[in-house]
Order: sequence, then structure tokens, then C-alpha cells
Amino acid sequence: MTETNGRNEPVYPPGTADIGRRRKELAREIHDAFETFSRAVFSPGALPEKTKQLIAVAVAHTTQCPYCIAGHSRLARRKGASDEEIMEAIWVAAEMRAGGAYAHSTVALHTLGVPGHDEPTDRAGFSAVTTTRGDGVGSESSR
Repeated sequence: MTETNGRNEPVYPPGTADIGRRRKELAREIHDAFETFSRAVFSPGALPEKTKQLIAVAVAHTTQCPYCIAGHSRLARRKGASDEEIMEAIWVAAEMRAGGAYAHSTVALHTLGVPGHDEPTDRAGFSAVTTTRGDGVGSESSR
């Protein structure tokens, strides 16, 4: 199913051979270098091609690239991945994405103050506690 923008137009334009040719003609050396790099990355090595494609499926879901999701899902299947393996890779991506928000709550909690620590600080190490100057005007205290 193709997602549309409400005017029955796809949100993402389809990739076509014409688009591929145009991309290459606008920056041939870079395009060729990228294709060479990509072939090297997905060649069998310490990890088999199937595993590399499953990793790509997961990463494509975290970067939310619809072209990568479709392309690497097809390639993963072509390299022998089952639908169940592809879905598990997607669930790994979902957990990692959610885990990032969970782990980054550490920044907010440090900013708010952690019981047992003197005072909250921002990322630069400055105190986040507002003090009152002698004239009654609040100011941020420094280190």
C-alpha cells in the first residue's frame, strides 16, 4: 500500500531508472564510489549477507527511510531471511529506538536533580539551580 498525501499522490515519489540515471550523471564519481562501498559492505565477510541485510532492515526502520525499508526487506528475503526473521529485526529496531528515549531520560533526570547529589546540572556541568542575587533578581548560578 502506498501512503498518499490526501490528493491521491504518493508521499514519497517512486524510485525509477530515470531517477537513478540522473543521480549518477549529476555526481558520477561520488555515485560510483558509493556503489563500490555499498557492494563491499554487503559482501559476505565475518557476517553472512543474510545477517547484513537483516541489520539493514532494522537500521532502515530506525532511520525511517521507506526506500531502504522496501529495498533491504526484499534483499533480506532474497538472501534467505524468513518473514519472521525480518519482523524480528524490525522489533529489534523498535526496541532500540524506544530504548534511546528511555536511556536519554538520564539527561532530564540529572537536570531535574538526582536524589543524593548536591544539585542538578546541565550538560555543560553548570548548576541548574536558580539563585537570587542580592538585589532579589534571580540568576543562574555557575559552576
